[in-house]
Amino acid sequence: MSDRRRFLTVIAACTAAVPLAASATRATAAQAVTWRGTALGALASMTLIGPERAQARALVQRCVGEIERVESVFSLYRADSALSRLNAAGELRDPPPELLELLSQAIGLARASGGAFDPTVQPLYRLYADHFARHGASSAGPSPAAVSGALRKVGHAGVELRPGRIRLRRPGMAITLNGIAQGYATDRVADLLRSAGLRDILIDLGEARAHGRRADGGRWQAEVADPRGPQRALLELPLGDEAGAFPALATSAGSGTVFGDDPRIHHLFDPATGRSANRYLSVSVAAPRAALADGLSTTLSVMPPQRAAALLAAYPSVRAWVLHPDGRVAALDGGAQARAGTVRLPGMPAAGA
Repeated sequence: MSDRRRFLTVIAACTAAVPLAASATRATAAQAVTWRGTALGALASMTLIGPERAQARALVQRCVGEIERVESVFSLYRADSALSRLNAAGELRDPPPELLELLSQAIGLARASGGAFDPTVQPLYRLYADHFARHGASSAGPSPAAVSGALRKVGHAGVELRPGRIRLRRPGMAITLNGIAQGYATDRVADLLRSAGLRDILIDLGEARAHGRRADGGRWQAEVADPRGPQRALLELPLGDEAGAFPALATSAGSGTVFGDDPRIHHLFDPATGRSANRYLSVSVAAPRAALADGLSTTLSVMPPQRAAALLAAYPSVRAWVLHPDGRVAALDGGAQARAGTVRLPGMPAAGA
């Protein structure tokens, strides 16, 4: 997975907010165990509330092993990963079930979005990365002819999925799942911990997912950085599975991975044009699962508001926030039409307060 600038921060420690009155006993009884490291090319953390330290350490080791296993399937930087072997050969027999599962989800999102999300854009990434790696390369990016050539290798319809085989039908095709795999890994870890009986957890593998509450009884919190000034939070949102909170959150911004000196040339490609999408400065999505939030934040980055609203009509439990270049923030609710969003920025009172 590629390194990318982080726009999402989750808060595991106690904050200045006053915890619920009923949380005093809980705060003295519960303990938090936090692991920090690197996963899928991003800084990562897991916070587990409640278990004894020996049990917590064992669970963390299981989660780290699961992350490493997932990376062995989806990594583009490991030649022995299942995805790298598929891209090199154009075909993979007996693929891991995780690759089939996530690629099926990715192609489903590609179809639902009319191709705005497309897991076969890897030839475009290679083209831009190779172009800017050359000394004296044009700051405008690859030539129109080069982009057209790469686009001939892009198209999710060229992916053949069968239980025992994945095949790329056209020469030169290649797949990237970087627009959804971090969320998928986040879900795998959260599901593992939930199946072990943990109620209160916070997982941050670049995308976030949370359940229950912190050790002090307060809600988990997330801050989304403003790409125009990362020291300023654009959004503050409660995370979790209680009313008014969001289980999972993901953010996509072109400035997360820029190829050259021009910030308009970045990794969020429009599969229709082969050029970077610059409709928004960032897109944040809250959803029931992190893979869905991750995939939709990538997808909506390419789509105009009307198409985005039509896509989100199929996801009534999803909410999205898009930051326009002029500083406007628009909120889109799943199952509803796009509307101007009232976003509570840090230090501002909530509506009606």
